[in-house]
Amino acid sequence: MTKADLVSRMAKDAGISQKAADAALTAIVGAIHQVLKGSEGQVRIADLGTFKTSKRSARIGVNPRSGAKITIPATVVPTFSAAKALKDSAKG
Repeated sequence: MTKADLVSRMAKDAGISQKAADAALTAIVGAIHQVLKGSEGQVRIADLGTFKTSKRSARIGVNPRSGAKITIPATVVPTFSAAKALKDSAKG
């Protein structure tokens, strides 16, 4: 499913225009981005899951071509944990 497909389904299910549905989806995604950038750190949406950030510490890796050891720097990455309702719906 693409963003356009999701916007169409949202518009149909909510009884709103596609333009309004697109604006709502864009606002939700933008809000999640802002929260993950800031100090709040996580967004929990009932029946969907939790978006949060996780810190990865620096570590030593190996270049698969040359076999040389390299240092992989520490970083912060976004993570998503699915809610039980989402997991159950995926099972069918």
